Amino acid sequence: MNVFIGLDVSLESTAICVVTENGKISQATSVASEPEALVKALQETKSNVLCVGMEAGPLSQWLHKHLTDAGFETVLMETRHVKSVLKAMPIKTDRRDAEGIARLLQTGWYRSVHCKSASAQETRALLTARRSLQRGILNLELSIRGVLRNFGLKVGKVSKGEYEARIRELAIGNPMLELAVVATLNARATMKDQFAELDRQLLALAKRDPVSRLMMTMPGVGAIVALTVKSAIDDPGRFKSSKDVGPWAGLTPKRNQSGETDIVGRITKAGDTSLRAALYQAATVMLNNAKHNWLTAWALRVASRRGKKRATVALARRICVVLHNMWQHRTKFELTRAGAMSTQV
Repeated sequence: MNVFIGLDVSLESTAICVVTENGKISQATSVASEPEALVKALQETKSNVLCVGMEAGPLSQWLHKHLTDAGFETVLMETRHVKSVLKAMPIKTDRRDAEGIARLLQTGWYRSVHCKSASAQETRALLTARRSLQRGILNLELSIRGVLRNFGLKVGKVSKGEYEARIRELAIGNPMLELAVVATLNARATMKDQFAELDRQLLALAKRDPVSRLMMTMPGVGAIVALTVKSAIDDPGRFKSSKDVGPWAGLTPKRNQSGETDIVGRITKAGDTSLRAALYQAATVMLNNAKHNWLTAWALRVASRRGKKRATVALARRICVVLHNMWQHRTKFELTRAGAMSTQV
């Protein structure tokens, strides 16, 4: 008997639902969210497992690897799509969610998600840690400003190098305030040291990686942007065309068309938020400070028609498309359009 298996994964346990080709539930159970327990439970079905599906999430890539190694055809399913379908159920439980995932597999009405390689996940872990430290430093600085403002002390505009001296100067004369400020500044200094160390490690990683070095030939694309794009895409061959990367990154407009209605809205914001942020940053640098090139000229023409903000988003999408094309063809970025076309021939 051929069956489809849906898994609803949570931190402690995983609900399992086994559905036959005819849509009948042959088994429903729950086991610990551990690879050994899941593999054992799937092997005990004693049926021909056509496919195992689970929603993409924090544990899914880890479990996907072990289930695939155990010989099961395993699919990671797009989170937004799965959630939208499961909302149709009037009663929501883990068991019903597993059933819904199994029925999506049975009908084939789902979108699969790429399971990233171990190296891509490791790079993303470093990038995530760097981003967390960066936000932590900013939050501490804003917190200090807020504390001082309660006493009528205004920091004002100061450079990064003069920030700590200015804060200490304002806190002088109030022992309790000095204690609070010194503790926060010490924590900020430690976070800045760790942030700088991560930056050095990521820069060294980008210099060692040939793909990142290739991407960094584009003006506006530095080590962080290159590593973010590379770890997000992971495998350039999974896209049929470089033009498919723009919609995947969530940088194309939404569209709602029905009968006489046809509304084109803002970008979809689907996919990786950190990837879009990195691409937008690269587009901003390219449009304002980078060396003039054919992409900048194209974006400036868009800006003259649609405004600078839309031009920056459009440029971010095109940067992603061009970087993917450069990766596939192993070519450096050319400043002129003619040079770019000649390298692809």
